[in-house]
Amino acid sequence: MKPVPHATSLRRAPVQRRSAERLTRILDACADLLDEVGYDALSTRAVALRAGVPIGSVYRFFGNKRAMADALAERNLERYTERVVRRLSDAGGEGGWREGMDAVLDEYLDMKRTAPGFALVDFGNQIPVGVRHSEPNRRVADRLMDLLSGYLDRAPDEDLRRTFLIAVETADTLIQLAFRVDPEGDGKIIDEMRGLLRAYMERALE
Repeated sequence: MKPVPHATSLRRAPVQRRSAERLTRILDACADLLDEVGYDALSTRAVALRAGVPIGSVYRFFGNKRAMADALAERNLERYTERVVRRLSDAGGEGGWREGMDAVLDEYLDMKRTAPGFALVDFGNQIPVGVRHSEPNRRVADRLMDLLSGYLDRAPDEDLRRTFLIAVETADTLIQLAFRVDPEGDGKIIDEMRGLLRAYMERALE
């Protein structure tokens, strides 16, 4: 398994491979326990026990469970980005921005349904990450703009950044609604969201 990136919420970034592997086990345990008991009942001691590490190892990286959840959200964003990049690379970029939009939505929905802890934390929207100027949807929008600007044959600028932020905020709201209606995500709401986003992006980009 690939070591977790140097998350900004870490007290200390891992240097040696063994330390990076221990951090990965801690975050994996945190994700599993979030699904099982929720954030309120999560504890650093339970995470240490599940990960099979001393409690001191958890505190070496994190001051509290909030910092752990923040680091998990940061890891989720890195893994999501890798999945989108891999899918776009496999597709060869023939479908333009529509193909990019489908990749962005499909990979998010798959992680929402299958990735441990993701349904609760995702990129930090349910348990907010960082400070105001680094709010999760803005970070996600900036990341997606960087990934997809090549599909648009357009250099990133403030108008494009705003377009992506509006699209991400809209998708986030409607996906949360779809998963409140159906634990697997209501298909009709998701289809309506795709149509709405496609129409908005066509108007904004073309």
